[in-house]
Amino acid sequence: MSNLSRRKLITGGLAAAGAAGLAVAAKLADRYGLIPPDRGGIYGAGATLTYASQRLLTRHSLAREFPRSLISKDPFPNGDPPHDEDFGRLEAGGFADWRLAVEGMVARPTSFSLAELKSYPQRSQITHLACEEGWSFIAEWTGVPLSHVLELVGILPQAKYVVYYSVQRDWWDSVDMADALHPQTLITYGMNGADLPVGHGAPLRVRVPRQLGYKSIKHVNRLLVTDSLKKYWPESSYSWYAGI
Repeated sequence: MSNLSRRKLITGGLAAAGAAGLAVAAKLADRYGLIPPDRGGIYGAGATLTYASQRLLTRHSLAREFPRSLISKDPFPNGDPPHDEDFGRLEAGGFADWRLAVEGMVARPTSFSLAELKSYPQRSQITHLACEEGWSFIAEWTGVPLSHVLELVGILPQAKYVVYYSVQRDWWDSVDMADALHPQTLITYGMNGADLPVGHGAPLRVRVPRQLGYKSIKHVNRLLVTDSLKKYWPESSYSWYAGI
């Protein structure tokens, strides 16, 4: 057998084994309910394998937290804040009239003020925000755990996802319950020992430190608890699951 034909045999066998392995992995992921909502298309098998393996291996893992000495001096805000009149009025009033609505598959749909959210048990963490575009920074984030807010409204047993919306250009994104209930996932209102700057998402920003930066949406004013994401898909073209 020539070297060329042997190489074709080996590479062909590896490709077949890889395809078979992906098929087996997809079946196992389906059995345990670990299929991501963007499972379709050419990258569907890879997305499923990534999401399922991450959830099985790191479901309860913590994002790395850093000492205060490593906080970045000039964290990059990335993007402009809203410039509309309504946002300007809210900002001028110290966001006293800002509301966070929580609805969907919850027992007690509720609207929280910024003052109410600040009155709940808070958590601070110094974590790394990594952008898919290549920049990153380390900052201290302070807020109320999203799990506490969800406990207050009483999420229903069939709920699978939390969708969160920004007032800025109708941006939104979502996480599964594993990240929604994770102790490091916060509704933040503080950064580096002060109020959250407008450039970084004031008055409220969802912070998901176990995923890339685009999952940490700014200027959040609405949460929707749901069992399906078919009607609620983010405007960005990035992968739904962005675990790091």
